[in-house]
Amino acid sequence: MKFVDEATIKVQAGNGGGGCLSFRREKFIPFGGPDGGEEGLGGSIYLTAAEGINTLADFRFMRAFRAKHGTSGGGNDRTGASGEDMVVSMPVGTMVYDADTDELLGDLARVGDRFLVAKGGKGGWGNAKFKTSTNRAPRKAMPGLPGEHRTLKLELKLIADVGLLGLPNAGKSTLISAVSAARPKVADYPFTTLHPNLGVVSVGQQRSFVMADIPGLIEGAADGAGLGLRFLKHLQRTGLLLHLVDSAPLDPAADPVKDARSIVGELQKFSPELAAKERWLVLNKMDLLPADEAEKRCKEIVRQLRWKGPVFRISGLAHAGTQELCQAVMRHVEALKLPRDADRFDPPAVPAEETAMKAPKVARAKAKSKAAKKTAPKKKAVKKKSVSKKPAAKKSVKKLPSKKKQPKKAVKRKK
Repeated sequence: MKFVDEATIKVQAGNGGGGCLSFRREKFIPFGGPDGGEEGLGGSIYLTAAEGINTLADFRFMRAFRAKHGTSGGGNDRTGASGEDMVVSMPVGTMVYDADTDELLGDLARVGDRFLVAKGGKGGWGNAKFKTSTNRAPRKAMPGLPGEHRTLKLELKLIADVGLLGLPNAGKSTLISAVSAARPKVADYPFTTLHPNLGVVSVGQQRSFVMADIPGLIEGAADGAGLGLRFLKHLQRTGLLLHLVDSAPLDPAADPVKDARSIVGELQKFSPELAAKERWLVLNKMDLLPADEAEKRCKEIVRQLRWKGPVFRISGLAHAGTQELCQAVMRHVEALKLPRDADRFDPPAVPAEETAMKAPKVARAKAKSKAAKKTAPKKKAVKKKSVSKKPAAKKSVKKLPSKKKQPKKAVKRKK
């Protein structure tokens, strides 16, 4: 598949459906009133970063994306169906710009990143929404609003830990093929790489980093010579640059020092931030020189460049010095990631005083009271005298004299 790192697409969100104008018609209910329902929302368009996509080549043929429209409402207060949202998958590292304003809309730098680029239109109200105490039979319904449409400019920047930099035929493709499973085109005649390559370099168990190889630069690339500076954007996300210098060029008139300085000049013209990134000097093709001459040539190059950073002498074809270079790069990459990982997974212990200051007022008051109780001297317990309680005197209740039963009088019967 051809490597494509720039593309232009058009997105059109769905329109909202129109409201419904309807009245309730039912037997024995002459004044049913309005019952027109609302419409559905239009579908929106989202962009997301997905694994397994390494190029924007698919967007050369599929350049228009349209979400579904919302349906209109119905009678009996029925709401219309909303249009389904559309999610478009992009390669990780894609930057999305508005083509009309050049505004950066989003950066899909991690897997799973997602953001909205075109919002669906709102639906209109049915006549049931316009019913009031004074207007009980409104004959009015609103149409749906149109969805957003945009022209987007996509720009892919590869996600890599280390980037290779140098002139054509400096040995960048040979190096990445020697230390990783990447297989760029390598031959015994001079030519240049036409598109970037990525390779995963493994230096031990669960220790690896990603290396990016871009087409070589030549003097005047900022003015459009060769492939220009088009592919330098793929090095902007890297944390380290490896500047490869051919220590044994085929042309006897070639000067490695002059060539190295021309690369630095092109970096300055493209982006001062990229030129300020940490850069290591890698002297390649040391196997083409005798040992004495190789040592002398390396010292002369370093002296003329006034180089004070790390220097490595390797041979990508003979795999000489590549393991030492990869180990040093791995340690550097781990050192860059260590602060972020420590803050994210293993936060440093915070002293109790600082946590107390950050706590709410109630928690701080409780902490102060506990501390005061601990520091305050203990008071001797005072024994209270036991006071014997006398039982309360029972109140005397006077009993009423009981009524004696009087004898019944004998009743004389008349004869």
